[in-house]
Amino acid sequence: MNTKKNKIILAVSNDLVSDQRVHKVATSLCNFGYDVCVVGRKLPNSIALSPQIYQTKRLRLLFKKNILFYAELNIRLFLYLLFSRADIYTANDLDTLLGVYCAARIRRKKIVYDSHEYFTEVPELTKNPKAKRIWELIESWIFPKLRNCMTVCNSIASIYQQKYGVPIAVVRNVPILSKPTLTPAQLPHIGQKHIILYQGAVNMGRGIECMIEAMNYINNAALVIIGGGDLLSQLTTTVSESAVASKVFFLGKIPFQKLPAYTQCATIGISLEEDLGLNYRYALPNKIFDYIHAHKPILVSDLPEMRTIIETYACGEICTDRNPQALAEQIQKLLNNTKALQTYSHNAALAAQELCWEQDEKVLLGVYHTDYATIRNF
Repeated sequence: MNTKKNKIILAVSNDLVSDQRVHKVATSLCNFGYDVCVVGRKLPNSIALSPQIYQTKRLRLLFKKNILFYAELNIRLFLYLLFSRADIYTANDLDTLLGVYCAARIRRKKIVYDSHEYFTEVPELTKNPKAKRIWELIESWIFPKLRNCMTVCNSIASIYQQKYGVPIAVVRNVPILSKPTLTPAQLPHIGQKHIILYQGAVNMGRGIECMIEAMNYINNAALVIIGGGDLLSQLTTTVSESAVASKVFFLGKIPFQKLPAYTQCATIGISLEEDLGLNYRYALPNKIFDYIHAHKPILVSDLPEMRTIIETYACGEICTDRNPQALAEQIQKLLNNTKALQTYSHNAALAAQELCWEQDEKVLLGVYHTDYATIRNF
């Protein structure tokens, strides 16, 4: 009897250390009976990966950023896929789609596209019209040819459906349902202060600078920032030379397997993305769901998808004013309101039962399995 499994290769542009979404997708696909390999890149400072039930492969690239990096990445992905055995290729985000699509077309393989964000509207591209135009051309050439696609929220799905006439499944960045860890991570030098937690990319438009400034006006609290990104070095230096040096702590990247223990340390979690174009306007970040699953109250931007979470589940508050002093006043009031914190925490625990991967992986299964025959065959 032939028991050979269908093989799926997932292509990403990161080093696989902190990509929770791809980890969950790969794990679920293995549980569905597929043989899965995740292909990313290896950076000079990339830490070793923990063993998983799926295979991993990290490509060493000469270039680290800008057009040369993306060109090399897609060429290397194209060549890797061209000579690898697989039945389905998956491109995670637009920055891997060109190489994956070209390999799929030549090999006559099936392709799935997972758009983690509205890529052509990220702030880095809205400030660079030439680069933005290149990505728009790639997207407009390939996207209409795709059949099995998914993204992270309803707003972005609607935009793509209207733009390209392609049905898009929504698979949110929600965690696997589990009890919050009972052993929080040890955070030295912080003491018994309230912890305001930000976890995610340390990039422009995330509201981190505003939050750091707000710490000048917040008492008995520390801001803990977990993650790496373009602004990490700059912000670390700025904070070290400022009056809030004893209140703001950068922990760098934490592997996703260890992250829940750090999330559990928080008094509140923040997600204060700025309205810098459509990608941020319709953002529904992983960290919001991570906070909810840790039963932590959240403070979020007044943006559509985030507002919907607060209005539906009453698990936190919406930022009413981004002025640092006004933001500090809202946070201080929340930290001092024990009853509100308890209510939001209770509601977050209830919300976690619905906002969980066990629900969304059913949609994922539909993308890969139920509709398998409808993925366009080139």
